[in-house]
Amino acid sequence: MLTGFSPEVIEQLGYYVYRLIYPRNGQTFYVGKGTGNRVFQHVKGAVEYYKDGVEISDEDPNKLRIIKEIINEGLDVIHVIQRWGLTDRESRIVESALIDAFQGLSNIQRGYDADHGVTNAESLEKRLSTHAYDEPTDFKYIIIKVRDWRLEELVEKYPETYRYEATRFAWRIKPRSTKEYPYVFSVTNGIVKGVYKVKNWFFVEDRSGRIAFNGDVAEKSVWERFVDKRIPDYYVKKGMASPVLFSKNK
Repeated sequence: MLTGFSPEVIEQLGYYVYRLIYPRNGQTFYVGKGTGNRVFQHVKGAVEYYKDGVEISDEDPNKLRIIKEIINEGLDVIHVIQRWGLTDRESRIVESALIDAFQGLSNIQRGYDADHGVTNAESLEKRLSTHAYDEPTDFKYIIIKVRDWRLEELVEKYPETYRYEATRFAWRIKPRSTKEYPYVFSVTNGIVKGVYKVKNWFFVEDRSGRIAFNGDVAEKSVWERFVDKRIPDYYVKKGMASPVLFSKNK
């Protein structure tokens, strides 16, 4: 099994995008980008992680666990170079598109510029044709982007409040003053779908410093002012892929 490119090949590769494939079923389980021998580092990382007889645990990073299972079966991870000879930005775009295209990946994060990623035609039409709200001058707020899949996960458990539950829990940010940031906007596909007035923020037990909030549906005047309106373009420009954003108003 090839474990590294030759210097001559590395010199010509530039940035590239790759897939790691489970050899038994041909399923892509990881998509990445890099230069040099980056594509081979995941197997080396798994070997190092499980050295000295360490056993597989459900708590292990999914990518490493899958690679270890492949090794235990006496098989080799298949390394596929999807595109090469790219610039850094081009590789980010290709990687992001592949992450959108392949389901069930072990990638922890979505790809570059996720706000311009996969969506259905109807949602895109609504998003781009809907007018953006006017930036408020009377209060600051937090935007929390809630993905469709997250809503689908919670709708059965919380049929009446699934959006609130998906919005409030749990984020890797510092607690914010409810006086300075009294509202949270719940945004999906660039459209405000709910506004909540924050009562308090709290640390979530066993979630590595992540926090959540308790709150209520915003008063009618605030709800009608923002819900079903598009967030301004400067909140979706490149480099603002974080799921949590803070308002730019003063």
